[in-house]
Amino acid sequence: MKSLCLIILISFCSLAQAQRFGEPSFIKSVYFGGGSSYVDHRQADKILAFLDSVPNVHNYVITVHSHTDNIGGQEYNEFLSQMRSESVIELLLENKKIKKEAIEIKDFGLFNPVYDNSTGYGRRMNRRVDIILWLAI
Repeated sequence: MKSLCLIILISFCSLAQAQRFGEPSFIKSVYFGGGSSYVDHRQADKILAFLDSVPNVHNYVITVHSHTDNIGGQEYNEFLSQMRSESVIELLLENKKIKKEAIEIKDFGLFNPVYDNSTGYGRRMNRRVDIILWLAI
């Protein structure tokens, strides 16, 4: 019985602590409207097609990075960032049967923008979630 418990514990820990190998293998960005965490049908179709294009997708650790523009305060954007990552993760769990343990989340909110928030284009590009796949070892 002790051996069985030990095997289960080791298996669980290794799954929860899956390590990434090398550089990201695949990256897909999902874009949102201002103040929105809704994944529209067009974006959902793109996410699902992206995951369908990845061979053996279950062999990857998925990192979800969510971002916002700088409109609104820090607290609001942290909340919005969390809502965006939850929307994408829900889609992954429901449609691709990805295990929750294989998903890592980092909500950046208005911090760490890739684009210039002083322009309309930059704000639109910063309203996103990046789905990053790392080969698990």
